[in-house]
Amino acid sequence: MPEIDIPNRALFKASEVCDLVKLQPYVLRSWEAEFPGLGVAKAAGSPRVYRRADVQQVARIKHLLLVEGLTLAGARRKLEDEQTPMLADEPRIDELLGRNARERLTAIKRGLQSILEMLGSTRHTREFKLSAPSTAPSRPRPATASRGKATRRKPAPTRRRR
Repeated sequence: MPEIDIPNRALFKASEVCDLVKLQPYVLRSWEAEFPGLGVAKAAGSPRVYRRADVQQVARIKHLLLVEGLTLAGARRKLEDEQTPMLADEPRIDELLGRNARERLTAIKRGLQSILEMLGSTRHTREFKLSAPSTAPSRPRPATASRGKATRRKPAPTRRRR
């Protein structure tokens, strides 16, 4: 993104922002509607003024739209993602894992390691059994009528009458 030379001032008028970023005023107004945090009204009914950070954000939006080819919605999502700290997701991860997550993951790891050992063994005649982990309650399997392969009969051919 090319750097723009922003004068060392706290506030800017809309026309000054348009001159700095090389935008038409109607474009800036439409972006204000799409990005509500852009610009500040000093008093109700007064013209909006822009902070230095707002001017930088307008330049970033222009870059996302014209150079990277994003839509307004895509640019908004990207700016929100850039502003959201990464640590905000940690509580959600804890909720997903739930209680005893470390123990459950350790049991899964042991099971995967034993499968890897079985697959990597040089003896092909070794017999093995898979069983449920000892920490999980065992559920009885429902009994089925027949354990054999189900057979399907072809329907008898029908004759057409003339």
